[in-house]
Amino acid sequence: MSHTRNIQITPADQAANPYFYVPFDVPEGTTRIDVTMSYPKADNCVIDLGVLDPRITDYPSREGFRGWSGGARDSFFVARDDATPGYIHGEIQPGRWQVILGLYKVPPEGAEVTLTYALDDAPRQLTGQPERTFPVRPGAGWYRGDLHTHTFHSDARGAPELLHAAAKQAGLDFLAAADHNTITQRRYFHPQSSPDLVFVRGMEVTTATGHANVFGVDAWIDFRMTRPEHAHVLADMVHEHGGLLSINHDKPTIPWDYELPDADLQEVWQTAWLAYNWIALARYQERLARGLRISAIGGSDFHQPDRLLPEGPFVVGRPTTVLYLPELSEDEILKAMKAGRGYVTESPTGPHLAIFIGEVPMGGEVPAGEVEARAEVRGAAGDRLVWVDATGVVGETTIDGDDAMLTWKGAPKLFLRAEIIAVASHDRIFAETEGAKVHISDADLIDFEGQPIRRALSNPIYINS
Repeated sequence: MSHTRNIQITPADQAANPYFYVPFDVPEGTTRIDVTMSYPKADNCVIDLGVLDPRITDYPSREGFRGWSGGARDSFFVARDDATPGYIHGEIQPGRWQVILGLYKVPPEGAEVTLTYALDDAPRQLTGQPERTFPVRPGAGWYRGDLHTHTFHSDARGAPELLHAAAKQAGLDFLAAADHNTITQRRYFHPQSSPDLVFVRGMEVTTATGHANVFGVDAWIDFRMTRPEHAHVLADMVHEHGGLLSINHDKPTIPWDYELPDADLQEVWQTAWLAYNWIALARYQERLARGLRISAIGGSDFHQPDRLLPEGPFVVGRPTTVLYLPELSEDEILKAMKAGRGYVTESPTGPHLAIFIGEVPMGGEVPAGEVEARAEVRGAAGDRLVWVDATGVVGETTIDGDDAMLTWKGAPKLFLRAEIIAVASHDRIFAETEGAKVHISDADLIDFEGQPIRRALSNPIYINS
């Protein structure tokens, strides 16, 4: 059976709540639900789509989520044995279900949304979710990964299997697919996680006023934040599940406009450096200078297309997060992310940058006072190494040679970190980025503004005062 419902959405609805709920009843014995949405799409009219089952509660809910596709799809199905990417298959609970509309953009005149529901009770086998695997690659060392990518389970066009192939092509050791507001990509990644490419559980909490990645959590995390203080609720939910919370791309065009929660991580570098990443880095520097201890990570935010792209500035692993691990496993990756035992570099083959004070590595802490720090740098001959503490730049030197050990002496305030600034490599990087920006939808973001190009960023060593 099927029926159609027309709903008039107004700017007043959007102002009252960015999420609009349309209930419908599902009888006992239903084995499949199909929903189709239509509305007058335009640049100023964008409405997202999802569905909730009868277990849902007011925010924050721990269960009841059955799928989200944002603005990427206008229809979906949920059945006992299968579902549209972004939606969770399984038992169809009878009762009051709700289509959830995300009122991202509503024009002044409003918009009519038409929803068509079809319910089916044909026999279907109940199919469970795949078991999570725990691959391990023995051996301590530096491992490379991308902590922010997307598949067709949200707004990319490529399958998880294609993203997996792209990550292996790039030479990565670990990968997080953090699709928007959903976790269904995991049913494809769990069986493929292996010692060759370890999968890190991810989900991007996506709202109109800020994005944040959740790492290391099996459960869906409620994304329906409507108030600035809900950021603290989000952090509490993530930490209750033993996960990590990262503030994403805090820069134009999607800065973090909520209150700052107890975040474990900040994505200080997203896609090519020239895409306003100096703003995210400046906000990170300001938070460190206030005494916060937040580990820095990077991620490409790569949206896998329906084909495998050649290597270039806007593919998976640009930038790359490099972590020192006792072994390659998801547990050790999460520990190193939290501890800040690593750095962010421009690509899987980008410059190496590791700093130490004595034997204390990045993420560690040392007593206040005079220190001698050293930086291991490879692959950046002719560029510049810059040392930074809470007051700003405290030292800089030219990198002589492709394998260099550089030192700095002083009494840093609150922390000490390092950056590699492009000098000899500047013109090449700028030309490559400008020439390849056609590959991304936000090409207009590539705006140099006379900023230096960073090639690598270390995590801080903290000063215990």
